[in-house]
Amino acid sequence: MTQRLLVIEDEPTLSRLLSYNLTSEGYKVEVAEHGQTGFDLAMQQEFDLILLDLMLPGLNGFEIMSKLREEGVKTPIIILTAKNAEEEVVEGLKSGADDYITKPFGVAELLARVAAVLRRSGGQEDREPAPVQQEAQITLGPLTVFPEKYEVTLNGESIVLRPKEFEVLLYLARKPGVVMTRDDLMNAVWGFDYIGGQRTVDVHVSSLRKKLELDPGSVHIDSIRGVGYKLVVNKKKTVHH
Repeated sequence: MTQRLLVIEDEPTLSRLLSYNLTSEGYKVEVAEHGQTGFDLAMQQEFDLILLDLMLPGLNGFEIMSKLREEGVKTPIIILTAKNAEEEVVEGLKSGADDYITKPFGVAELLARVAAVLRRSGGQEDREPAPVQQEAQITLGPLTVFPEKYEVTLNGESIVLRPKEFEVLLYLARKPGVVMTRDDLMNAVWGFDYIGGQRTVDVHVSSLRKKLELDPGSVHIDSIRGVGYKLVVNKKKTVHH
């Protein structure tokens, strides 16, 4: 049974980004861009998780959470908060949120938090057990990536990566041989509204390359001038478990 997610977010670019990435991950997604509309949907339909912006037209996120909890709706909620908004986070958690994610955020962080909250709430008696949405590992020849553990091994040896290096590698590993633009990587890893330049991507890819040099003949990252990067696997089969 496919897990159903409700996204309540009034910023069109972000709501599209969330819907696209969550749908690509195998979830069924409904989007509401107005607070009242989102509240009505949450009351009328069964969802496994709600992603809720706090600053919304109509009802704001705090009002939506309070009303849902008052009505006995126990659907897990992840709130989307602005950077340096500690008070919002505290108030949100007190109002009934299960977790929060701070803007700007990368796709890997978003998917990891969604999966974690769904796992924690997965024991609901009135729901069928949901299938595992995230792959347990991605194997590219001698390279193995574990998305949920943030771990990577090369020829069985663990490689220590910083979080953003890992997220860059994961994004490339999900589509080996496909050129990913710097914008693709920037949006997926740092978030669509990240204010840093594309040089950030280049620096992380450069660092990542050095750590993959133990076996460059099997797995390496190619630069496509003026476009972006692709992960190249030589004569090896990609395996998703």
